Amino acid sequence: MRLVLFCLFAVFSLNMSAQKFALLDMEYILKNIPAYERANEQLNQVSKKWQAEVEAISTEAQTMYKNYQNEVVFLSQEQKTARQDAIVEKEKAAADLKKKYFGPDGELFKKRTSLMTPIQEEIYNAVKDIADLRGYQLILDRASDSGIIFGSPKIDISNEVLQKLGYAN
Repeated sequence: MRLVLFCLFAVFSLNMSAQKFALLDMEYILKNIPAYERANEQLNQVSKKWQAEVEAISTEAQTMYKNYQNEVVFLSQEQKTARQDAIVEKEKAAADLKKKYFGPDGELFKKRTSLMTPIQEEIYNAVKDIADLRGYQLILDRASDSGIIFGSPKIDISNEVLQKLGYAN
């Protein structure tokens, strides 16, 4: 029985030592890809533009409300209701625009996806090619919150990924 357990342990140990691992730093890789920086700049610019549009409509709603408060004593019930409806409509327009641009399936999400997906796919394919070439079973991103406490620089393939993508360092 002991001999069987020893053999199983030995085979398992050999199997474990045969596995190869590597690390990469996705933040480092992305910082060294000009297309990623350009995409981020585009996203920032369009986000600021859309945010300004939303804020302009919100400001209009606030101004309408302040004017309403100043004039409420002089308004008939019909005028009050009309003004209140207009204010609510303006606030709703701002909320709808904000959702359209910044919601979970909004324009910013779609724009980010269209700009970033090709870059991410290119990186993934380069990492996969390197993993296949070198026989890595697992590649971890040291930049993520994965709980890696230490990773030897000897197994970091970030520069190799950049070279494979054509961004030599």
